[in-house]
Amino acid sequence: MRLSDFDFHLPDERIALRPARPRDSARLLHIRSDGSLSDHGVRELPKLLRPGDLLVCNDTHVLPAALTGERDARAEGGGGPARISVNLHTRDDAKSWRAFVKPAKRLKVGDVIRFGALSATVEARREGGEVVLEFDREGAELDRAIEAAGAPPLPPYIASKRAPDAQDRADYQTLFAKPDKTGSVAAPTAGLHFTDRLMDELQAAGIGFVDVTLHVGAGTFLPVKSEAIAEHKMHAEWYEVSAGAAAAISQAKEEGRRVIPIGTTALRTLESAANEDGRIGAEVGETAIFITPGYEFRIADALITNFHLPKSTLLMLVSALAGHETIMRAYRHAVAAEYRFFSYGDACLIEKAGG
Repeated sequence: MRLSDFDFHLPDERIALRPARPRDSARLLHIRSDGSLSDHGVRELPKLLRPGDLLVCNDTHVLPAALTGERDARAEGGGGPARISVNLHTRDDAKSWRAFVKPAKRLKVGDVIRFGALSATVEARREGGEVVLEFDREGAELDRAIEAAGAPPLPPYIASKRAPDAQDRADYQTLFAKPDKTGSVAAPTAGLHFTDRLMDELQAAGIGFVDVTLHVGAGTFLPVKSEAIAEHKMHAEWYEVSAGAAAAISQAKEEGRRVIPIGTTALRTLESAANEDGRIGAEVGETAIFITPGYEFRIADALITNFHLPKSTLLMLVSALAGHETIMRAYRHAVAAEYRFFSYGDACLIEKAGG
């Protein structure tokens, strides 16, 4: 398939700039295994799911990875102080991060950027405005300093229309996020729809939950630039499936119960950890899995997710699950029915085609 096969027209006003309030009041499009569509709300999930279904949550915690700093004046070669915008996207070690910076042309290797009391040195420059930064502290101390200096790393389609604010610190963190699992630079946004009330109602309906971890990197959302989608290379992201989670997922599969990830990050974790026989064990590693139509799913039977960008890897993933024609028809319906799109937008419950 070609990149143009995953394009659709989205009016600008359909992009959500704030989440629904309360979170579980968002709308939900049910895409059934036979390709039929129906309109609902997230609060109806306890009735739309089946008793015994196992929902898999991503418990990663989002780091406020958007930083604004000032480059020190250079002692040699000229160049006074310069304002620099930094978006951290991948941790290399206890004190180093890869980041996208603007304006990249203002930076050289050896430059120091100060973010208040926190500072970092440019260790390397790469293509596409990417640099490697080494900070003046490490580990948990660095995390606390970034927490204090940073802002929520809102995606460009929101950040270009408004600045992040204090409300985003709460809005852009899921109910499942655990502070000891800090490491994402973007929220696993399907989880943003869940509330304590909804969790209670789901559990009362006989639906179970289990956690996995995938630290979301900016690479997940980078645009596909090649018309031949097979040429696109995904950035690797760190994930973990605990022994307890693997046991619960394996038991559900053995008993014929559905395993339903909440979000594409949880789905990619499951499919990365599964072997060819469809079994899953405890595992820690990195994944660059790229799921496109024709992929044979080993674990996921359905998916709860948001509406994704045109020509994105995530639109390709959901097309693999439900079928390309079904997804494109569902997206045309969602646009006409004025669903809200992207990170702060509405949700889908997508069943695997033929499942």
